[in-house]
Parts: sequence; C-alpha cells; structure tokens
Amino acid sequence: MKRSAGILLPIFSLPSDYGIGSLGKEARAFADFLHDAGQSWWQILPVGPTGLGNSPYTSASTFAGNPLFLDLEALAANGLLDEADLASARLSVTNKVDYEAVYRVREPLLRKAAKRAWEQDGEAIRAFADSTPWLKEYTLFQAARAYFGCGWCDWPDEALRRHESAAVEQWRETLAEDVAYHTCVQYWFFTQWADLKAYVNGLGIQIIGDVPIYVSLDSSDVWAEREQFLLDEEGRPSKVAGVPPDYFSEDGQLWGNPLYNWAAMKRDGFGWWIRRVEGAVKLFDAIRIDHFRGLESYWAIPADSDTAKVGQWEKGPGMDLLRVLTSWFSGITYIAEDLGILTDAVHDLRNESGLPGMKVLEFAFSGPDNAYLPHHYQPHCICYTGTHDNDTAVGWYTHATAEEKAFAKSYLGADDAESARRALLRAGQGSVAELFVAQLQDYLGLGSESRINIPGVAEDNWCWRLRPGKTTSALAEEIRDLTHAFSRC
Repeated sequence: MKRSAGILLPIFSLPSDYGIGSLGKEARAFADFLHDAGQSWWQILPVGPTGLGNSPYTSASTFAGNPLFLDLEALAANGLLDEADLASARLSVTNKVDYEAVYRVREPLLRKAAKRAWEQDGEAIRAFADSTPWLKEYTLFQAARAYFGCGWCDWPDEALRRHESAAVEQWRETLAEDVAYHTCVQYWFFTQWADLKAYVNGLGIQIIGDVPIYVSLDSSDVWAEREQFLLDEEGRPSKVAGVPPDYFSEDGQLWGNPLYNWAAMKRDGFGWWIRRVEGAVKLFDAIRIDHFRGLESYWAIPADSDTAKVGQWEKGPGMDLLRVLTSWFSGITYIAEDLGILTDAVHDLRNESGLPGMKVLEFAFSGPDNAYLPHHYQPHCICYTGTHDNDTAVGWYTHATAEEKAFAKSYLGADDAESARRALLRAGQGSVAELFVAQLQDYLGLGSESRINIPGVAEDNWCWRLRPGKTTSALAEEIRDLTHAFSRC
C-alpha cells in the first residue's frame, strides 16, 4: 500500500429513511465525504445475511449478500415498487437499527418486487443464476430453513439434511417459489453492489472488506459441504471455535462455529478457500483476514462447554493455505488481523506471508515497551485507533485505568477524553504505518453509546447508526487537513 488513510463505517450504520443503511444514495454520499476528506479507503464489515444476534460474523452464507442492504429506491426507480411501498418501509430515524422492525416491513416488499422482477428482468436473473455457482445451494437452504422453521441440523427430512442429491432436487421443486425469491434478492444485491463499487472506485477510493475466519454452523456452506468441516454423522461438531480469555473478555469468546477439516481442505488444494476469496474479490479491493492467528493455531473448545475457558490449541494450516491464496489472487491486497493472544509462531507466520499486520492504539498505553505504541512500528503495518470490537476513542479514555491515563498524558500530552481523542488521531496519522484507519465515531467525538460491538456480549451489538447531517463539509475539511499534514493524501 502507498501511505494513505481510511475510515471504518459499516454499511448498516449509514443514515437512511428505511431503518438501516443501504447500497443507495447514502452510501454514495459517504463516498463523496471520504473523497472530500482526503481518504483513500473505506473499511466495512462483512456484508452477508446476518445470523444470531444480527452479527455479520454469523452469516447464513459466506458468499451471499444481505437483503437488508438493498436500495429500495433503486427498485422503485426500476418500476418494482411504488411510492406507497416506500412510504410503508420508512421508519423513524433513531440511533440504533431496530432489526425486528426492519425485517417486519422489508420482506413483504421484496417478495412483491421479486414477482414483478421475474416478469420484467427474468432473462438477466437467470443469467446471473447460471453464472453464480453457490447460488443454487444457498437459495434452497434459505427456502428450506424458512419452510421447516429451524436450522438444517433439525430438518425432519434426513436425506435433505445429508444433502443427498435426490432430496435436494425434490425440495428445490417443492420450494421453487421461495427459491426464485431468494435468487432475485441476490441478483439485486450484486447488481447494486457493482454499481456502488464502481462509483466508489471512480472517486479514487478503495473498499476494505472482512473475511471472517469461520462460518456459521447453520449456513448453506456447512450444509452443502459438510466434508470441509469437523462434524459427526448427524452434522454436529464435537469441538467449536472461539478464543481463550484475553483483553477483550475475561471468559474468552465462545463463538460456536464448526472447525475446519484442514486435512481434507489441504488434500483438495484448499478449493473451498479459493472459491471463498474469489467471491470476496468481486466485492472488495482489499481483504482483512479475520483472526489471522487461527491460521497458525486455533482454540478448539468442547461443544458442550459454557465458556471458552476450557479448550486447547490445535495446529492451523499456516503457509500451506496462505501460499495458495497469495499466489492465486496476486492482485488483491490482504491485511492480517493479527490481534489476540500472539506468539512468536504467529509473528513468524505473518512475516513469512508478507502480509501487513494491525496495530491498535487503544491497546498501547500500558507502558513504553508496549508494541502498539507508534514508536515501535515498522512501516509495513496498518494502524487503527480502534476496530469494530473496540470502544470509541472517547469511550476508551473514559473507561481507561488510572495507569493508562497517566501514561497517555506522558506519551500523548492528553489529560481528558477530548484531548486524548485528538491525540490518538494525530498519533495514528503521523505514524510510519502504511495505512491509518479510524472509526468515523472517533472523528465525530462520540462516546461508548456509539460502539459497534462488545466481544463476548450477545445482545445490543451491530446496531449503531450515523445520524443524518453529521458528515459535514467542515468535518471533511478538518480530516483532510490532518491527513494532508502527514502526507496521507
């Protein structure tokens, strides 16, 4: 990467009249703001259909797009919805996404639009379906999950649970109407995404996307390709993914995802991962490999455990996988999310792979030897004030220990939340890191009420919304001046 800067803002956080951010005019307006602010990168979170707890990291598919992000006004412009439909979908502007309310009004409208779309754009939709290999399994999975009202492990048809071809084809015919609906939704998503990405790239801005290290058990990926995962005969894992206690959570994080069958993946040349990254490359200009340390060794937790404290480290695929991905997709930029409990082996893997790692300033203020302090950086890294799993800069300082605040005063010259916020932004911009990324909340001076996620807490995450009118020209000028002062634009 050249020396540059970017801002982290999830799609769902964009302002909107429809309860949640979309791929429409608000996304383009934010891209314009990034351009005016001298930013080269827009970092987002995964854009798949959200699962348990509305988390983008528990998706029903590693390939599909989130129907909630669709631009309803674009559908109306194409004659698929009318003004009355749009009026029924408008929700009060609040500080948080009300997912229940959005789901309640959204699906009936999309189903109505899909019936019209098949009549109007059927040829284009069929062409999309024919050129999208994962789509047939995903659309049937979603249709069957709604029909049976449960996850695939509990579907009453054993042959369908086992993904036996005869049962799959029989149910594809039985649920053809729902399959057609989900096919249309994905056609819209990828059409709208391509239009948005072309607009963003046309401004000289690139998109950083996130590839979660694991996939959800209740996903089309696991149902359709069970051999890629460590599952028993009933399709259930004996061990699940997570991380031991660390600075994010004293109990660790019990994610519950099935673990990969790395031996089987290696035997077929990591074809599943090649297909996965191939899908991500169509969406993003750079890919953040989530939980990079899990590629060296991962924390395996007994499936019946209540917390992540009980588990053991097991060896990951290491360079066997990374060598394939970096050679197969030589034109993509990768970022290693090398946070968590790190060892010399993890550092060695990152160095051998050649990927830039991450430095988080909010972790830095335990003392002068802390590796996250800017004076320790090597240029080939990405500096963040905080990630989506961190508090905002103001929230961090507010909840910092007395020792951290004392060292922040010594190191940053900051003695309150506002001066600490500004000093963190200057420290990151001025560091030797190739790329500096801040959460938009940090430029806005927002507190913990605007946090995206609290790791280890199941509820009330992934819902912060940007209020309309906050990304002003004055703010863009302020960010641009700071970015320009440190030769990042």
